[in-house]
Amino acid sequence: MSECVRLCQAFCRMGFYTCFRILCCRAPPPPRPEYDVVCIGLTGAGKTSLLSCLCNEGSDAIVPTTGFNIKAVPFHNAVLNVKELGGANNIKKYWSRYYQGSQGVIFVLDSASSEGDMEVARKELHAALQHPQLSTLPFLILANHQDKPAARSPQEPENMESQRSSEHMEVL
Repeated sequence: MSECVRLCQAFCRMGFYTCFRILCCRAPPPPRPEYDVVCIGLTGAGKTSLLSCLCNEGSDAIVPTTGFNIKAVPFHNAVLNVKELGGANNIKKYWSRYYQGSQGVIFVLDSASSEGDMEVARKELHAALQHPQLSTLPFLILANHQDKPAARSPQEPENMESQRSSEHMEVL
């Protein structure tokens, strides 16, 4: 009888040890890769709204970005560290100081803006496309405000880019 008790105790210890290892000794999940992205565009284009939406934050109290804003946008298999740069005239001249280390660019465009604002946006986009630190990076041009009646089609902003191959650029 004592052999049966000892055998039972041994099996119980092995079972508890196995359960303990399974429940308590798991390695942490592997870290998700992180990518640094810069988000630029004119004032009012919707850069802050885009980031708030991607981070599942409320859009009630959005104010224009003065300077810059950095947010980590988590996805299932990666994290985007987005540097959003303000689009005011007095801030645009400092954009290039934030380009270093970027691995991608999001250019947010107000698709319902006036022709004058569209021309300014075109010049800023071309300046960014030709910047040495951004010239080889993937670009996403986001045609925002598609819900407005004066919005241009997503194909129209695509015509803004004429000096760069489309393999590194996507227009949404």
